Amino acid sequence: MQSSSERMRFTFSKRLNEKRPAGTSVKPEEPPIPRFDLGQRGETLAIEHLERAGYRIVVGNFRVPIGRNTRGVLVDAEIDVVAYDGATLCFVEVRTRASDEFAAPQTNVDLRKRRQIARAGRAYRRMLGLMGEAYRYDVVTVVLPGTEKEIDAAPRIEILKNFWTDAGLRKRNWQDTRWD
Repeated sequence: MQSSSERMRFTFSKRLNEKRPAGTSVKPEEPPIPRFDLGQRGETLAIEHLERAGYRIVVGNFRVPIGRNTRGVLVDAEIDVVAYDGATLCFVEVRTRASDEFAAPQTNVDLRKRRQIARAGRAYRRMLGLMGEAYRYDVVTVVLPGTEKEIDAAPRIEILKNFWTDAGLRKRNWQDTRWD
């Protein structure tokens, strides 16, 4: 009997080799992975919460190529939500968790992710001629109930305004004698 990983590998390679007309996509046969459902549900709840808080949503899931990694593979950066809070342009990263027992959701917005979002935000501002406008980076944390019994319980949503700035993302020279 084949293990589940062998079956998945076979199914995946079978899908890659399928002949299909150009312009059509492969429809998934299995239901989506629950963690993707969790993220999509979290983003939907975050957008609703931002609108109630007075944000004007401009675009969701803005994606732009930002360069290549060390292996030469093209790297895309995605901004979950671009919105205005008054006159300030906000680039919002949404982090959703089923529980915050292990760590808070915002702990996964590490330096690499911040740099990617900052580069995507810079590209967005350049494309639309907004380089002189005020902007900031926000994080919205969504903690959804983890068990099936608590599915209808209210999620905990928090907006962390100005979570980081561009000044904290600059790379430092090793020759610099002063490290803050």
